[in-house]
Amino acid sequence: MRFPLFPVALAALGLLDVASPARAEPSLDQSFVGRFFQAYHDEWFPPAMPAAPDPNAPLSRRPAPFPPAPQTQPPMPFTDWPFGGASTIGGAVPNVVVSPLMQALHPTGVGSFLEDNHIQIYGWVNGGFNISSNGQGRRTSKNANFPAAYSATANTIQLDQTALFIERVPDTVQQDHIDWGFRITGIYGQNYRYTTALGAASYQLQKHNNYNGYDFPMVYGELYIPGIAQGLLLRLGRFISVPDIEAQLAPNNYMYSHSMTYAYDNYTNTGLLATLLLTKNWQAQFGVTAGTDTMPWNNTGTIRDRGVQPSYTGCLRWTSDTARDNAYACANAINNGNYGYNNLQQYTATYYHTFNYRWHIATEFWHMHENKTPNASYAGANPAPYQFGLFRNGPFIAQCKSTTAPTCTSEEYSALAYLNYRASDQDNISLRLEFFNDLTGQRTGQKTRYLNTAIGWQHWIGNSITLRPEVAFYNALDRKAFDNGNRRQAVILSADIVWHF
Repeated sequence: MRFPLFPVALAALGLLDVASPARAEPSLDQSFVGRFFQAYHDEWFPPAMPAAPDPNAPLSRRPAPFPPAPQTQPPMPFTDWPFGGASTIGGAVPNVVVSPLMQALHPTGVGSFLEDNHIQIYGWVNGGFNISSNGQGRRTSKNANFPAAYSATANTIQLDQTALFIERVPDTVQQDHIDWGFRITGIYGQNYRYTTALGAASYQLQKHNNYNGYDFPMVYGELYIPGIAQGLLLRLGRFISVPDIEAQLAPNNYMYSHSMTYAYDNYTNTGLLATLLLTKNWQAQFGVTAGTDTMPWNNTGTIRDRGVQPSYTGCLRWTSDTARDNAYACANAINNGNYGYNNLQQYTATYYHTFNYRWHIATEFWHMHENKTPNASYAGANPAPYQFGLFRNGPFIAQCKSTTAPTCTSEEYSALAYLNYRASDQDNISLRLEFFNDLTGQRTGQKTRYLNTAIGWQHWIGNSITLRPEVAFYNALDRKAFDNGNRRQAVILSADIVWHF
């Protein structure tokens, strides 16, 4: 019999009563804290005979001939192949998160109000550490792992993100009435350095260079309208950028570390995105946003971001009848492409394939560019309109081929693959292979090609705790890029824990 480490530790401390039977309903005679920990107890020590499913429960997903969910969570970080900008049409229902926090609130007036209105409050705490070949001897460890992102500081322990969600998910399974939803998400930790949008509490990063900070990467409302093809969903507000295998939210990733492919493309957009399920297999998206990683009000005042302009997103997604195959192509936040705070012109394609119950692969390819990027190689006085020179963490400029042109087009492209093996219902092993080419050094600060190979293990304890140890190997092929420009290679051993509440 296998005993999870953390439940046993809590039991030893007296926080869990391992001898008591599991309870289906929180008891009124417990305190809020007691009900909170009881929820973990009931998950980690379930009854020998679990309750039979309710035959009268409403559907949580449209039945065949609609494609089924391709994966399960755990051990994978998702159930549907990742896409952005919308709740899954045909696969989203209210009150799907049974979190310890909601179970602790259940018998209270607040809990009754939330449940009656199909509102959920939940989140997680995510922290980790890394041991690196960088930052040794006299070299400072600050930014020594850079351009490997998220764990840029070598040989450290850090709080990556504490996340709190308040949300209502629209019922997109039914097709007989309009429904609505919203999400308000706050995060605090080191990861705010990557989600920050100019003009949204960005003083923490750009003025004070705080190591930890807060951000609100998702604040939006949704409206689901059935009867238009297989359903139309409108999302208005700030949301996570639509493409990519990976995501800013820690539980949504195969591994603790992120690929460079993910670390240097678009993060968030603010605007309106429409998602239309054309048929059971095809989905189209079209949106208008204010640009990338910037807020709409940044085209006035002291800081004027030329990336703030009407920008267009278009995506097309196909899923096979069995859901074993999925392809998703996006042109994200497209405008005139002139250099701004992060005015990235991103063209991305992802493809997923399931080989069998144990094995699947996720692949991604993208190309990005910015026009009229200031040239670091220009010999004269650079007339570029602005270089965000007052910022502590401003965008890089380009290392152009010409020394006589004040600007050039900066470009990057990448290829990424995750090969995943379901070792058990609680364990997934991922192999990451990546090629990243920063043609002008505008994204990473170094004009070079990169190779990255990493292997990681994702182990779940129940549904509430995830442990992710891994080792990653990086190689800058053309020049020294790691350890503050002192090394071409980096080896980084790291691990994290994601604890849901």
